[in-house]
Amino acid sequence: MAKTAREEEFTAYVASRSSWLRKVAYLLCGDWHRADDLVQESITKLYVNWPRAGRVENLDGYARKVLVNTFLAEQRSPWWRRTTRRGIEPDTASVGIDLDASLDLRKALAALPPRQRATVVLRYYCDLTIDQAAEALGCSSGNVKSQTSRGLEALRATLVARPTTAERTS
Repeated sequence: MAKTAREEEFTAYVASRSSWLRKVAYLLCGDWHRADDLVQESITKLYVNWPRAGRVENLDGYARKVLVNTFLAEQRSPWWRRTTRRGIEPDTASVGIDLDASLDLRKALAALPPRQRATVVLRYYCDLTIDQAAEALGCSSGNVKSQTSRGLEALRATLVARPTTAERTS
């Protein structure tokens, strides 16, 4: 069966952006397996709404909004609260400049409430403006500002100043 033009466009988009979506999903949830599930669910929703998505000016922004909304909806779901695994260490990166700092940051990010984590990821990883983040989250700019402020405050409180790798070795 031949692919339609719609399916070819969708396949090309997903092939080019799935790695990026997976990284954003990981920053939101802190688990690579769950990130894969979030991306898969988001891609399914994106496919269903592909005709609408094709008309938007910023397709990456649309896909990111679908991903963030999927993450936040999952956080509100009672199923997720019943199946939370305890005592399992999150996946860690195999390469990094300062692996300890990276792990500390990921642990601190995972401890943030979902809305704060989403605003911090959108603002500082995805490099969105306040208004763009507000649009992606479907809330006001003031809400993004307050959630980001609270999230950064919690991150700062969690991440105490510690020497860098270079300072530890000297």
